[in-house]
Amino acid sequence: MKTLFAHRGMSSLAPENTLAAFSLTPEYGLNWVECDVDVLADGTVVLSHDETLDRCTDRPGSLYDLTVDDLDDIDAGSWFGDAFIGERIPTFAEFIELANKLKLNINVEIKSCTGGWAQTESLIDGVIEGLKKLDKDRDILISSFNVLALAEFKRRCPDTSVACLFGKETLEADWLAVLQACQADAIHVENKGLTKEMVLEMKDHGYAVNVYTVNHLARANQLFNWGVDGVFTDVGHTFPSRYRNV
Repeated sequence: MKTLFAHRGMSSLAPENTLAAFSLTPEYGLNWVECDVDVLADGTVVLSHDETLDRCTDRPGSLYDLTVDDLDDIDAGSWFGDAFIGERIPTFAEFIELANKLKLNINVEIKSCTGGWAQTESLIDGVIEGLKKLDKDRDILISSFNVLALAEFKRRCPDTSVACLFGKETLEADWLAVLQACQADAIHVENKGLTKEMVLEMKDHGYAVNVYTVNHLARANQLFNWGVDGVFTDVGHTFPSRYRNV
């Protein structure tokens, strides 16, 4: 069974990384979601791709200057559409509660904190604590571009699957050593520039291969025929039923 990951939720139908976006996934037959997590000044883990508010809320500023009490005053939905006015930046705890309710499997991307290692450790602490509340029958995959953060998470949670993230520009010849150092179970690679030969080499080394972000059906079909295990997509609702639980 090939996996479709709802990239930041159903992010072409609702504002990314919001509870509204994740709530739509069962309606369209997807049971895997991908989210991004970062940490506020008070240690609260929240869902956000960016470390700033500028792109996906009604105000500018840094996440790292906020506490959980500030979230009620931030609108993370009106930029996307009137139907989402007042949508909040979710905490990781709220996301886990929703995943349990909707029986979602989760890929959590730990962002690369620019505030330093202490902040990164705070983020890892919060993710580990939050995952304790996830129902035991849910599948978990933790990913990151930050190999030090990923290795530290794996050291502390050796039974949880992890994936190293690579962009086209960061996929160097030492990718295998990086995966081995992180004790990774999977590799997540950028769609752009990915070839069949690269996929086959990754598979030959025993790794699951998931590709981001794939929004064209013909390209997704090609990747799956090459042996790719899953793709991240913003448009999961457009994929035929052979890829969805419908």
